[in-house]
Amino acid sequence: MKVATVGTGFIVEWFLTSVEQNEGAKCVAVYSRKETTGRKLADQYHVEKVYTDFTEMLKDAEIDTVYVASPNSLHYHYALEALQAGKHVICEKPFTSTVDELKHLIQVAKAKRLFLFEAIVTRHMPNYRIIREHVEQLGKIRMIQCNFSQYSSRYDKFLAGENPNVFNPAFSGGALMDLNIYNLHFVMGLFGKPQEVRYEPSLAANGIDTAGVLLLTYPDFQAVCIACKNCEAANYTQIQGENGYLLVSGATSLLQEVMLNLKQKQTNIGTEEIMPGLYYEVKAFVSMMKQGDLDACYRELENSLAVFEVLYEARVKAGIHFAADEETSS
Repeated sequence: MKVATVGTGFIVEWFLTSVEQNEGAKCVAVYSRKETTGRKLADQYHVEKVYTDFTEMLKDAEIDTVYVASPNSLHYHYALEALQAGKHVICEKPFTSTVDELKHLIQVAKAKRLFLFEAIVTRHMPNYRIIREHVEQLGKIRMIQCNFSQYSSRYDKFLAGENPNVFNPAFSGGALMDLNIYNLHFVMGLFGKPQEVRYEPSLAANGIDTAGVLLLTYPDFQAVCIACKNCEAANYTQIQGENGYLLVSGATSLLQEVMLNLKQKQTNIGTEEIMPGLYYEVKAFVSMMKQGDLDACYRELENSLAVFEVLYEARVKAGIHFAADEETSS
């Protein structure tokens, strides 16, 4: 996998570190609108090529994969242009701003027989596989609680009257898209689509959700998913069943420790994940591409689409509107 990156934020640095740690992956180019910003990132990771023209970068025959980590609202446009140029795409979460955008990307990827991945770490973590293997021991599930909260590094600027992308409806920001999507992937990866979804957000004056509670209703249980960008919390996930419970420490993007409690007997069943979270998703993407396993890729896309349909329904029901909604409707 010879990848070019789009974006220069901290998540790109995490991704490039994981690329360096994975055999079979190499970054060969960096794209940034500013040469100085792109060059700084490229030099940090020993990447030779820096592009300031995205279309020109797509003409580079050495590049076979484009990693998109731009502001959320731009994911669709960068991913679509890359696919149309014959490049595989890894797109940061949330995949797109609307369901129609995601469906179009999937349609193009399948028509061109290209790989298209959502960079969502939760599904690829070793501890998530362990949770999936043990969840049936809990018996009939009765309640799930997820809390992923962190005080945003940009929240003070937002309070001061600035308009950072992550708190801007024009850039498809907010707590639901940025944090609760991890909780949603966690729950739906185990239990599928809920019967009903409701989102109760804390809305700022500009209409963006700085925090919120996502309620997923299943036939026998409910999942309460909390995400806050305006305060901290002891992040954890708890799956409660009639036989006991699973307690997962850390955010649903980390899954740091997994404790299984059955009839008052507690066991640590998790594995120590010594590599950064993005390492595992990059490893999975490299493996699928090396094997040419498009079927596995497209199964993952079905999961991503299902999650995004619920995410989108929750957002629309809560009255949170993005600029991309207008583009879709027109």
